Amino acid sequence: MTISLTAARNIHLAAQGLLSAPKQTADKQAVLATIQNMGVLQIDTIHVVARSPYLVLWSRLGDYQQEWLEQHLDEGRLFEYWSHEACFLPIESFGRYRHQMLNPEGMGWKYNQTWLQENASHVKQVLMHIKNFGACRSVDFERTDGKAGGWWEWKPEKRSLEVLFTTGKVMVARRQKFQRVYDLVERVHPNWNDKRDLGKLIDDQCDQVLDSVNALGICKASWIADYFRMKKLTPSIQAESLYQRGLLQKISVEGWTEPAYYHPQRTPLIEQAKAGQLRATHTCLLSPFDPVVWDRKRALEFFDFDYRLECYTPEAKRQYGYFTLPILRRGKLIGRVDAKAHRKEKIMEIKALHLETNIKFSEALTKDLAKTLRAFADWHKTPKVHISRCDHQELKAALTLCFN
Repeated sequence: MTISLTAARNIHLAAQGLLSAPKQTADKQAVLATIQNMGVLQIDTIHVVARSPYLVLWSRLGDYQQEWLEQHLDEGRLFEYWSHEACFLPIESFGRYRHQMLNPEGMGWKYNQTWLQENASHVKQVLMHIKNFGACRSVDFERTDGKAGGWWEWKPEKRSLEVLFTTGKVMVARRQKFQRVYDLVERVHPNWNDKRDLGKLIDDQCDQVLDSVNALGICKASWIADYFRMKKLTPSIQAESLYQRGLLQKISVEGWTEPAYYHPQRTPLIEQAKAGQLRATHTCLLSPFDPVVWDRKRALEFFDFDYRLECYTPEAKRQYGYFTLPILRRGKLIGRVDAKAHRKEKIMEIKALHLETNIKFSEALTKDLAKTLRAFADWHKTPKVHISRCDHQELKAALTLCFN
């Protein structure tokens, strides 16, 4: 049987918790369950609006208390490490990344072997400081090299902490004003024992592939490795091999020349889609680092949405804005919003709102966008919404009327 592209999209959004709006107010457990469902929550520090991990959760949960995320980290239900990028991860998946910590040579810029060799004594001093004096932050060390700081001018202690973090000597115990607080692995995750708990690498990699497919809901084979930023998959854990072993299932999607794969746990979603019972009703804004759009190629192939983040593009060359948020509406990516929260003034500025060229204006569209922008602004505690630019003048007039 072949399912429609719309049905496949709805399966994906249902698996990601984005098919319909939350039916009840989120509690602390819902935050953890959402991260466990996605398998990963990418971290980014840009905060013209709420930082990405909080925004990804808001898209799925609606209004919730942001401090719950840090509490789960502090209480040991989450940990931080390199996955898709720097991420919050369920503590249950620690073993998969432990292999990477103990053998970090293939991690590229995240692990500088030469720097470590040249500064081994300094790294050891920082580690001893943590052993003797307890958890610490990078800012706890006074800068002595006379440099001003910045991304490529980390002070030696910061570099040492990052090396110790990447090689699994320390973990992030908690965050303080979103700054990492580092401590020894045995203090942060005392129940872990390498000799007892480190399983076979190939089993962990297989489980990670299966979790990728499960999180995606339905996918092409070429989309799988990127979800957890795995390297090229060995033949034994590629999608077709796992299908032959009965660990994955296959189905055809209208318009795709290659098969789609899904995890057996998603069979109820597949059956609902076949019966036409999956209906996308949710409208929300997405973080640029949301799993639905972080793979730009997948977003284009799946949603026909050509998206890139322009905050690293010179302002004069930007097409849409500094930190544009994709608009998800009823199963489609229909446009993007460049927003900025002016927190002191309590204003949410919509610097630009762009619709895709195939999206038509309607009262229903206006109602959905107005409701979403209002919820977004209220969650940021910036209740005044000001629309500076919208290429669709009729939509701008209608939305402005909603907010005045």
